[in-house]
Amino acid sequence: MLNRILLTSSRIRGQRSLRKFATVEKSSGSSVIGSDGRHEIWRGDVDHDNEPKVKRRDGTYQPVSKLRGFINYQRNPEPYRKPLERILDWEELNPVKGDPLKHSAVEQKVQAARCMDCGTPFCQTETGCPVDNLIPEWNNLVFEGQWKEAIDRLHKTNNFPEFTGRVCPAPCEGACVAGLVDSPVTIKNIEYAIVDKAWEEGYIVPRIPKERTGMTVAIIGSGPAGLAAADQLNQMGHRVTVYERADRIGGLLMYGIPNMKLEKDTVERRVNLLREEGIEFVTNADIGRNVDINDLRANYDAMALCLGATKPRDLPIPGRELKGVHFAMEFLTKNQKRLLLTKEGKLESQWDKNNFITAAGKDVIVIGGGDTGTDCIGTSMRHRCKSVVNFELMPRPPLERAPDNPWPQWPRVYGVDYGHAEVQAVYGKDPREYSVMTKEFIGDENGNLKALITQDVEITDKGPKAIEGSEREWKTDLCILSMGFISPESYVVEELGLDVDQRNNIHAVYGDFRTSVEGVFAGGDCRRGQSLVVWAINEGRGLAESCNNYLLQKRNDEALTFEKTGAFANLSSMSPKV
Repeated sequence: MLNRILLTSSRIRGQRSLRKFATVEKSSGSSVIGSDGRHEIWRGDVDHDNEPKVKRRDGTYQPVSKLRGFINYQRNPEPYRKPLERILDWEELNPVKGDPLKHSAVEQKVQAARCMDCGTPFCQTETGCPVDNLIPEWNNLVFEGQWKEAIDRLHKTNNFPEFTGRVCPAPCEGACVAGLVDSPVTIKNIEYAIVDKAWEEGYIVPRIPKERTGMTVAIIGSGPAGLAAADQLNQMGHRVTVYERADRIGGLLMYGIPNMKLEKDTVERRVNLLREEGIEFVTNADIGRNVDINDLRANYDAMALCLGATKPRDLPIPGRELKGVHFAMEFLTKNQKRLLLTKEGKLESQWDKNNFITAAGKDVIVIGGGDTGTDCIGTSMRHRCKSVVNFELMPRPPLERAPDNPWPQWPRVYGVDYGHAEVQAVYGKDPREYSVMTKEFIGDENGNLKALITQDVEITDKGPKAIEGSEREWKTDLCILSMGFISPESYVVEELGLDVDQRNNIHAVYGDFRTSVEGVFAGGDCRRGQSLVVWAINEGRGLAESCNNYLLQKRNDEALTFEKTGAFANLSSMSPKV
């Protein structure tokens, strides 16, 4: 039996090697992508069809066909705007309608045709999309030109595809089955195209719940988890109020993600829709500080905590107190607030300079990689920094999957994000320095940061180990700490007396989301730990389902109590029609 298993495994590996070789051979020929960045097209003199013929990998021009689509057509992601153009403004990275880089309707259809309609679509499993998007279904609807049906399918699993289509790193593409033998489908681009067309065509309209349950929910936090929970609970018929401690709704979406990745009009457009659907929003409400949390518990039937993981990981080394060392979220938030003031017409002379951190003319060092680190790099470039370097503790990732990182896991491979590309375009080199650990900050006589000392590290079984004698000094007058977040802030947790896990996240079992306090639920990063926007949406939806079950049971229990006490005649007031 063991020999048979080993033989079968060997045959599978051999078949995969042959498929990989065939793919390389197939892809090494002349490109089907034209000078305009799209598949080449052709119309004959007597061709009166609305749609042109498209060049395939075999060199022929044929009508767009889904049969063997991933074999016939090449993966062609829609590019971002050119780096030297986009660093001059704060507009979104994605090309807008009318931009030559924007994919045409034909190219969108071609990319959708590459979806294989797999028997087991791993793109929508736990290794792919956390919200289980019905990806093959809406890919096929785009291919068929049925955009209205496509947004309906997309909204069945994802409350905010205009957010994930812009900021999600697309684990679905890492799990795409086509990626086993070729390049994965451009799922993220297609999702983005569906929702943008839906807004443009007026397919997305307010959905007013026809009935109300009479039950009320307070949601603390208006990030993606809080908004997803609010949307779901509102559609279930409950009265929902969202409390946000900042001056604008959106949480991480508003202030944590810079404008070039997610335009704030996009966030406000969705929030306004939720408001039209009946959700109430309260800003400048810092629960546990300027709003009594016990008053909320007394006035609502349930409470949902979607606080995020907002406590940043610090770097407690000598010189940490120097002026010029800042957390990433402080840097990004203050920049976004300044941009919003400018957009609203407030003159620069009226800005509070103490509430703005500028990288203009400075030597910037960003400690920590990931999306937030890249956002700090991109923001610094738009400030016109003098230079920018990015330290990463781990070694440079491989160009291809390592043996311990098989498909369909997220591919831990070397890539160039938008911020890195912008630095390369301006300064001619990748800003990242790998296997580097910061040892000390150095200041001048006035307490200002002027340099820092690093050591090279090697990764051992016990973690990173500093290499003796590898110290280097780096000139810098602005250092941004982008090393992730460790937990939610503790004051709400302590006020309620909630149980926490070993990482100081709120303890609530996934799928149940109930905390240790009756009627209080938790979801998103405050429960799960720092994660993706799409995971926050997943948690918000799951929290809403659990909270809804609790509310309905509570309502039934109250109805039984009223019946036993002779007050059943007044029960109808709990379910008013709207």
